[in-house]
Amino acid sequence: MTERLAPLTLPSPGAEGVCTSIEEFHDWWAQRHAAGRFEVTQIPFDRLDTWQFEQRTGNLRHASGRFFTIEGLQVRDGGVATRSQPIINQPEIGVLGIVVKEFDGVLHCLMQAKMEPGNVNTLQLSPTVQATRSNYTQVHRGSNTRYLEYFTGPERGTVLVDVLQSEQGAWFWRKRNRNIVVQVTGDVPVHEDFRWLTLAQIRELMRVDNLVNMDSRTVLSCMPFVDPESIQPTDEFTAALARSYGDAPALHTTGEILSWFTEAKTRCDWHARLIPLSGVANWSRDDHEIADDEQRDFRIIAVEVAAGNREVSRWTQPLLYPRGQGLAVFVARPIGGVLHLLVHARPEFGLLDSIEMAPTVQLQPGESESAAHPFLKDVATGDLGRVRYDAVLSEEGGRFYHALTRYRIVEVGEEFPIEVPEDFCWMTVRQLMDLLRHGHYLNIEARSLLACVYSL
Repeated sequence: MTERLAPLTLPSPGAEGVCTSIEEFHDWWAQRHAAGRFEVTQIPFDRLDTWQFEQRTGNLRHASGRFFTIEGLQVRDGGVATRSQPIINQPEIGVLGIVVKEFDGVLHCLMQAKMEPGNVNTLQLSPTVQATRSNYTQVHRGSNTRYLEYFTGPERGTVLVDVLQSEQGAWFWRKRNRNIVVQVTGDVPVHEDFRWLTLAQIRELMRVDNLVNMDSRTVLSCMPFVDPESIQPTDEFTAALARSYGDAPALHTTGEILSWFTEAKTRCDWHARLIPLSGVANWSRDDHEIADDEQRDFRIIAVEVAAGNREVSRWTQPLLYPRGQGLAVFVARPIGGVLHLLVHARPEFGLLDSIEMAPTVQLQPGESESAAHPFLKDVATGDLGRVRYDAVLSEEGGRFYHALTRYRIVEVGEEFPIEVPEDFCWMTVRQLMDLLRHGHYLNIEARSLLACVYSL
């Protein structure tokens, strides 16, 4: 758990060696928006091509048996069913990959302007490769996935990061993707939908609402290329943050953190399992959606997509459509002059190992701030602390429709207790970065927020 990658030099957005200035990026981004031919239309279920509800189970499945299915999930506590809901079951492992290359000694990432049917603004900044196995093996009979050869073929680059990470445990059943970063040295032909950007530039863009997509954020969080000595503190907060990236003393050792996390798992006494979609209680299906009877949770809808720059130019598919906006907040507090983040061991029914480390506050779309842990309500409502980061960012646009989460980092002082409930633990940024060398420690919301921390 102590192995670390050597830090790489990070430039400022205007440093020498930058291939694309921020101004050039925004010009290119506007051009990609103008060039895009992308339409998403909600349709009734009976207009889905190659998708159908199974007669026996009611599950919504693709004719190929690939991609994903909409099934049912049941949660039992002490042998009693306490909840059931639809859930996306996508057992295949996709690739979320970023190609990196040094130009004049500065590391650049090859990023993509990618359109997804569920994106609230259609176009978002994505990894070099963002593809399910069904996509890149061309089950859809479309064109090849660009740049895949740098991750899987004989032209594969030098691997810097390669780890399986989870996705939303509330909406996916044990979903995992391969987060991978490869470094290349030779020439890479750059398609018009791609641009080389520095890590510093991407982190600057992370402050823009709905620009850097979820798949980019999870890969970026796994890239521990931060040199504490390169950070120029401007106040006590950034000085404490710089120490948090390094080897400064932490409140808890790695051994203590791992023991705390294991203990949290042992307290989890519920069990979740897949059931037929037709067996989900208190949910109903009509011609246009599958929804909970109280209309408080998400819906399953069907859409028709026309895309001019995708591997397939037209298709239909189901999407999960949340009600409202989610919230994810890391509480940050200097302890002994070192910034610590308050981490929550949070259970989610669809996770492979039941519990992962989550932000201090995490509310699903539609949940009220009153649902937060009692001692965190003031943080959830914005009544406590100084907000250091605040942006609305989109979740997975390939499976979710207009799924938005407000991500915040809130600094607190001595008024916030160091002693916290048993499901919470103070950790430094360095400790979180080290855990991300391994899968199934930090959930997708925590990884997104850690990528946002890098932008501070």
